[in-house]
Amino acid sequence: MYPDFSPWLRLEQTPGVGSGTARKLLTAFGLPEQIFACSYEQLAAEVGPRIAKALLQPPSSALLALTEKTYEWCQQANNYVLTLADSNYPSALLEIPDPPVVLYVKGRLDLLSSPGIGVVGSRHATAQGIRNAELFSETLSQAGLTISSGLAAGIDAAAHQGALRGMASTVAVIGTGADIVYPARNRELAHAIAELGCIVSEYSLGAPAVASNFPRRNRIISGLALGVLVIEAAAQSGSLITARMAVEQGREVFAIPGSIHSPLAKGCHQLIKQGAKLVESAQDIVEELKFSLPRLKLPRLKDLSGITPESELSHANIPTSGLLANIAFDPTPMDTLALVSGLDMGCLNAQLLNLELDGQIEALPGGLYRRLA
Repeated sequence: MYPDFSPWLRLEQTPGVGSGTARKLLTAFGLPEQIFACSYEQLAAEVGPRIAKALLQPPSSALLALTEKTYEWCQQANNYVLTLADSNYPSALLEIPDPPVVLYVKGRLDLLSSPGIGVVGSRHATAQGIRNAELFSETLSQAGLTISSGLAAGIDAAAHQGALRGMASTVAVIGTGADIVYPARNRELAHAIAELGCIVSEYSLGAPAVASNFPRRNRIISGLALGVLVIEAAAQSGSLITARMAVEQGREVFAIPGSIHSPLAKGCHQLIKQGAKLVESAQDIVEELKFSLPRLKLPRLKDLSGITPESELSHANIPTSGLLANIAFDPTPMDTLALVSGLDMGCLNAQLLNLELDGQIEALPGGLYRRLA
């Protein structure tokens, strides 16, 4: 005896039925059981003869095997299949123009209903971009905002890692079946997210990595969030697709500026020109969203791969050369340097002054510093 999602899987797997057609049928006839009880003439009037004929075909052996596989998957702890009719389906996604008909969820369901921020960016991020993604995500997570991203290499992975160290954790929206980890290099991270956060997919179990899936899953990243933060994006970047979808969904868009000479800053600058909010700190986002929780003490940074970050080192043992390594050629806020280095403000100011006198960094208005040599 299959659970209630069986007819939904049949609808989802019917050739020619995408999410738009499925929602059209659901609006016209009700639940999937009622759709499959309709006559050919009724169905054809709504979706045409080809799809109507496909809907009336009996379940194939492949569909029966997938349903059995999905049923077994759901018997495992913290694995769920949510449909548009499910009370646990995230209400934020019901607000977007194209909500997934079925969601496969692995991990904490509560995170899908928590206020959050999408964090996206380049797969080929710079060291500074990775650092920004981790620190912004950790700080926002500590403020109570769940971080949604796409589990890709680069900015996505860094955002998830940072968010896992915060209070509100993270949601990974993937472009494969929920039983597949892609890219494979993120396997350990995916396992950590499944345990402490949440993995979400609209694709059936076993669905492989197909290029067209990834731009499409971006609407879920933005749809789950109050806004989207873009960190390092080229002029032709998938992150800009996420930003565009966020605008269409009525979400806020934030972007971190970079050097005018950096190709990975061009996408962010383009967004800012188009009206995205320029942000220099996580507090800018919190204030723009008018989202506030009691101030929480940030945990010490701890890299999931086992590499000890600089903030884990003894404050007294951090030389100015170590601090210099954390200062980018693009302007870096002092609060970011304090978080990365773990130095108290007195010690940090002293080391910054020494580096400035040595001609290795430049102090800029607004508490920003950039590396010169």
